[in-house]
Amino acid sequence: MAIPKSDESWEKGKYGPIWPKTPANYGFTIIARVKPGRADAIRGYGAKLAKALESDPSLLAPLKLHYLRWVLFDDDTRFMYQGIFDTDFDKYTEDAVALFKKAGVDTVFENLEDFPEDWKTNPDAFVRFVRAHQCPSFLEYGEYPYVSTDEIKKALELKSAFSRMLEQMQ
Repeated sequence: MAIPKSDESWEKGKYGPIWPKTPANYGFTIIARVKPGRADAIRGYGAKLAKALESDPSLLAPLKLHYLRWVLFDDDTRFMYQGIFDTDFDKYTEDAVALFKKAGVDTVFENLEDFPEDWKTNPDAFVRFVRAHQCPSFLEYGEYPYVSTDEIKKALELKSAFSRMLEQMQ
């Protein structure tokens, strides 16, 4: 799907224009400057998140994520966050802020220049940061277009159950 530039014709949500749902679903990419000396903290946060997911694989489930990609580049001076998820931007933002507040954890974004210190109590400031650093895509492709994470999980469960049934028949 080719994605046109945002203009006044786009539907407005609570936090600004709503990007259209694409074959890859909803998502956003931000690129921001890393606070000096914080690249290792970002890597450490990634390791901490991976460990938390090992002990609780459903930790990020409320976000309905298909995937996340974090990249440090330009000699660790810039950070790219890319996420694809099932909900629109407004819902994702509110769910993410609520999840981090409930879990009592910080966000990797705190290691980025200009990130608001009051993000947990001020979702509007979080949104302004994301919008200011967003790099909208202009083309997206999905091999399984418009399929939600719940549908994918159900299909995999069905496949597994069907495989077990066939094995029992042999």
